[in-house]
Amino acid sequence: MPDTLTKLAYQTFQQSKQAFGFTHKTLANRLREVISPVAPDSTSDIPAPTLAILKQRLDELTEVDWQDAAAGVYPTSLLFDNPWDDFFKYYPMVVMDTPSVWDRAKNKQYQDFGADVSTDGYPDYYVQNFHHQTDGYLGEMSANLYDLQVEILFNGSADPMRRRILAPLKHHIERVIGTPKVLDVACGTGRTLKMIRDTLPQTSLHGVDLSPTYLRKANDLLSREPGTLPQLIHANAEALPYLDNYFDATVSVFLFHELPGEVRQTVINEAYRVTKSGGVFVICDSIQKLDTPEFAPMMENFPSVFHEPYYRHYSTDDMTARLESAGFSDVEVSNHFMSKYWVAKKA
Repeated sequence: MPDTLTKLAYQTFQQSKQAFGFTHKTLANRLREVISPVAPDSTSDIPAPTLAILKQRLDELTEVDWQDAAAGVYPTSLLFDNPWDDFFKYYPMVVMDTPSVWDRAKNKQYQDFGADVSTDGYPDYYVQNFHHQTDGYLGEMSANLYDLQVEILFNGSADPMRRRILAPLKHHIERVIGTPKVLDVACGTGRTLKMIRDTLPQTSLHGVDLSPTYLRKANDLLSREPGTLPQLIHANAEALPYLDNYFDATVSVFLFHELPGEVRQTVINEAYRVTKSGGVFVICDSIQKLDTPEFAPMMENFPSVFHEPYYRHYSTDDMTARLESAGFSDVEVSNHFMSKYWVAKKA
């Protein structure tokens, strides 16, 4: 009975997040038609059968998330982990910042940064207003709003999709002798690192990111609860500041679709270099056209509605071939809702 009640509570929690995300986007779109209308473009509506498949796969994601928690892969408390303080503090800012996002999208301002934001020293591909957000990934506002914006975008499913890396990661780490070391490449606000710490508390965690503001946000998030703080470093994933064969496992969540093809390969090569022999590299990123053709209309719309300049190339890129060319083997691939996963081993 307790498990049944917990599952019902989790399902209700997820359904409420889905409803909130859908309602927010519906109201925002209607308001945009009045305040900042745009001319019709080439984006296509999502067919009703595709919407039905989306709902089915979202329900499947919720079920597998529950099953992993019930099986002890990670604590059940993670299912209800939500940054409520940030929600109440920053949701009004999401609303107030929305007209700026509309204007930036309407005027095709893809490299619009405030005077107080320095873009010196960053690669050109990174100096972008991804998602048309204010100051790209370099501003304090962006770091504070990111997790909430992503949850709204995916109707409350961003964390369940992130958690899909935990089962293969835990399966590998539990066989490591001594204190395992895990690196999160492009750790962002620290949500994934927090999940790993809650699941594998005895693991030595490390995170690297190119945004100093996001690293500050990650440090703030990870400092709120007891536990060993991950070591966070400001660095480019194209040149990871670690020794060869240093980590037992390397992970990356929602990074590769925002990289040009040649940079994708460089980052994968670096992940291979710093991962120990016998280690694994676990990737979570967007679905691709080759294995979810029924979602092709959404994948066509996504780079048009959002500013994602490298997404179309990513959506047809052979990531398994890239992993194998770096030296990884036994690549396992799976899909959950809007995300795709690769688990690659280093011999």
